[in-house]
Amino acid sequence: MQVLPPHIVCNLTNWRHLLTLVASELHPDEYVNLLTPKRHSTLLTSKRTVMIVNRARFIALLFAILTPLWCVVDYVVFPFELWVQMTILRVLTSVAFVALILLCKLKPTRLKLRHTHQALFALFLIPCVFYLASLYLLDVHAVTGIPSIILSAYTFLPFVLVAGLSIFPLSLAENLLLTSIILLVQFASMLLRLHDQSWTNFFSTFWLLLLLAGTSLMAGASQLAFIVALVRQAVRDPLTSCFTRRSGEELLSLQFSISTRSNTPLALAFVDLDHFKLVNDKWGHEAGDHVLQQAAEIIMQIIRSGDMLLRWGGEEFLIIMPDTNIYQAEAALTRLQLAGLGKRPDGENITASIGITERLQDKVGDLHDLVNLADQRMYRAKENGRNQIIIDD
Repeated sequence: MQVLPPHIVCNLTNWRHLLTLVASELHPDEYVNLLTPKRHSTLLTSKRTVMIVNRARFIALLFAILTPLWCVVDYVVFPFELWVQMTILRVLTSVAFVALILLCKLKPTRLKLRHTHQALFALFLIPCVFYLASLYLLDVHAVTGIPSIILSAYTFLPFVLVAGLSIFPLSLAENLLLTSIILLVQFASMLLRLHDQSWTNFFSTFWLLLLLAGTSLMAGASQLAFIVALVRQAVRDPLTSCFTRRSGEELLSLQFSISTRSNTPLALAFVDLDHFKLVNDKWGHEAGDHVLQQAAEIIMQIIRSGDMLLRWGGEEFLIIMPDTNIYQAEAALTRLQLAGLGKRPDGENITASIGITERLQDKVGDLHDLVNLADQRMYRAKENGRNQIIIDD
């Protein structure tokens, strides 16, 4: 029986552990989150973007400090002309890292997925350019002797970059794209130095880099799986699977900022179940929980995929409806009324009092005022007899 090499056995074991983790931590419909960021929820994208950009800025700061410090070693071992050229290259690289740090300094509410990709691309492109340029200079000056030993330190940079991918919670598509760039750079560097090494060293080095890339991919996917699971547990109400009020306020703030910057409509709808206290008092809290679950499930079926349902408190729900004017929101909530919100234990229909506001229509410039206005209209719907929608004053 053929025995696999230890490093392959180790990688297979790691992948098996990852698959076990995914199976236990993620829901079946969340697996797609590990493949591409396109299906990530707004909150997941927001949390991951802040994490990745902050880590990219920290790594850029380390590179910006450490890259020029190596000039001392270069001065000791390289000829003066080569040292001057390498120093200029290092200073330019350090300046590029500083520019990256400054360009990525945005408020968390303004960070988007494209900022994540731009930061990651720049973070790995800068050292790749430095790596190829430094190898070219070293090859032109035909470094031999003791300096050639220092040269070997430069060849470890692609391995450092691939290993660095493991600190970011990346999807499979993002990780493969960045890994491909590093592998192409490594391939180009090997062709540049092919006269100094054999084909055996060429392929063995490349194979080792591929194994390290596989481990980094596994680590990134594992981090992403944990974040997906933690975000779900932190932001979802365990009873209704709606967003919690705390996470909903964060979503609301984000959507309000987007609406204000792009001058697009943003509608909010407060939905309060009628006579809910009667259900709890007469049939118990278990019946009340069932009523809430029914109502939340029906609301999520009626609203669009881009809308967000929050459990604001007790029997109150808040629906965030981006790019929706007040009449479109009213039409959607009318469909909800016609569909019904489920049944009480005695068979009676569950109804709701609903108040709707829209940022542009109501000329509201403050988020809290917009929420309060929707709340006030919902209470007016209750005072006017319940089971109705109020959209103006």
